[in-house]
Amino acid sequence: MATTNPTQPSEQDIEKMVRDYQMVQEQLRAAALQLDQMQNVKADLERAKAEIEKSTGKVYISVGSVIVETTKEKALADVKEKAEVTDVRLQSSSKQYTELKTREKQLGEKITQIYQQGRGAQGAQ
Repeated sequence: MATTNPTQPSEQDIEKMVRDYQMVQEQLRAAALQLDQMQNVKADLERAKAEIEKSTGKVYISVGSVIVETTKEKALADVKEKAEVTDVRLQSSSKQYTELKTREKQLGEKITQIYQQGRGAQGAQ
């Protein structure tokens, strides 16, 4: 019967940590993708705002699958509102990404430390 060292986590604990680490990595990839998408939306809105501001003729906006004529002021207000919502979502996505990155680093360091301790214990036998 193998004795377990009380300072060493059990094999089940290590497996759970590795699963958690893999799950955090998947969430991190999804968060990075979402962050990238939000940054692209923000850039698109900035380009739209610039185009509307320099326009001198008619201005059109998309409402669902329909394009309608509107005033320059209403179009700018619409873009501004969408940009504000996008900024909030971008901040939220950025915060989530940072938290996941921190969690990934912590788990990775803990797994590495356990692995190194295990190798040291094997070498001492």
